[in-house]
Amino acid sequence: QLQLVESGGGLVQPGGSLRLSCAASGFTLDDYAIGWFRQAPGKEREGISCIGRSSATTTYADSVEGRFTISRDNAKNTVDLQVSSLKPEDTAVYYCAAVYNIRLCALRKHEYADWGQGTQVTVSS
Repeated sequence: QLQLVESGGGLVQPGGSLRLSCAASGFTLDDYAIGWFRQAPGKEREGISCIGRSSATTTYADSVEGRFTISRDNAKNTVDLQVSSLKPEDTAVYYCAAVYNIRLCALRKHEYADWGQGTQVTVSS
């Protein structure tokens, strides 16, 4: 079973940036579509960005378009999410998830088979 580990979360001031990373061992992440999701307290988990197998496609939710950038680092076997111009409403636990051999990714959480444990992002002054 694919095990995913997120890292890079933390406390940041409004307008700041973080780089979140999703890593796996024993599997080549480039063979998977990877989605980034987030869940704020009392809210449903929402999809914010995804990247298809071999970076065939990328998708962003309207709420993060232009502020967040998803990319692969195949040398490190990671999928990273650069989060910039952060707002307090971006505060959430951020999760990465994977589905095998999908080039056209989507932000529908039920389509993803494997999930990480999440990393907390808190945006506050």
